[in-house]
Amino acid sequence: MCENTYDMTYSDLNPRFLFSCIQTRKEPTTEHSHDFVELVVILKGCGDFMIEDKVYQVGEGDLILLNPGTSHHSLRSTQEAEYQTECYIGFTDVEIRGCRKGELPLFKDCQRIVRMPEALKKEIFALCREMERESSHCEIGRYFMLKSCLIRMICLIARFQKQEYEQEEKKRYAAQYEFKSINKQYIVKKITEYMEEHYREKISLDQIAANMYLSSYYISKLFKSETGDTPINYLISLRMEKAKELLDTVPDCTIQNVAAAVGYEDAYHFSKLFKKYYGISPLYYKARIPVQE
Repeated sequence: MCENTYDMTYSDLNPRFLFSCIQTRKEPTTEHSHDFVELVVILKGCGDFMIEDKVYQVGEGDLILLNPGTSHHSLRSTQEAEYQTECYIGFTDVEIRGCRKGELPLFKDCQRIVRMPEALKKEIFALCREMERESSHCEIGRYFMLKSCLIRMICLIARFQKQEYEQEEKKRYAAQYEFKSINKQYIVKKITEYMEEHYREKISLDQIAANMYLSSYYISKLFKSETGDTPINYLISLRMEKAKELLDTVPDCTIQNVAAAVGYEDAYHFSKLFKKYYGISPLYYKARIPVQE
């Protein structure tokens, strides 16, 4: 799975919309592949779908993700009385960070097909029908309306993938790590020691977790259960204390230098945090302390 811990930006996600269509499948299609991404949404009915020589049973609410070069084709519906209705969306020029150019991340465990939960299914179905309406009318801005629907669909899928990944992480680490209280205290101690040593540097929860060979979700939950606070809030508090000490001992130090000394490149952001903690900006705090002759 590609990285899913960042927010998408314009450079990550600016697809070129190619087509969308809704059709009722009465006959199987021939095996083929594309040089673009294709999403297939099963709107009604059930049947079989072959991907890379493997047959999958699909039904209403299933979402199929086909990256470029993926061999696939629809088979005959398994219920002759209820033909399968499918929505096809084709697009290209996606550049999701951590993924191969022109591809979307596959679902959990590299699955190409997923059964959408009811909430996601409702939103995706609505977007499919909105795209069908736009495609059938030559209104001004039709392409951009279709592209906006596509972007919303990709973002919804990305959010779903992130939720699935986080839930899997929770289950995996909940089962893997069952520490006694003394071991939990040891982990919290190691986290605080790491922060004491590295507070001058850029520190993220992922870095701390990687350093301890644990998941960021697990250490965040453990740290809060043992201390009542999150690791990031603890780090900010530590940095503010160190900044106050520096202003006390070296009052002629510039605010920019104080910020840099406690791990902040942006002096304005540092000043806002300092005022939040002490009720006074570092500049005013500094002015209260007489410079040593």
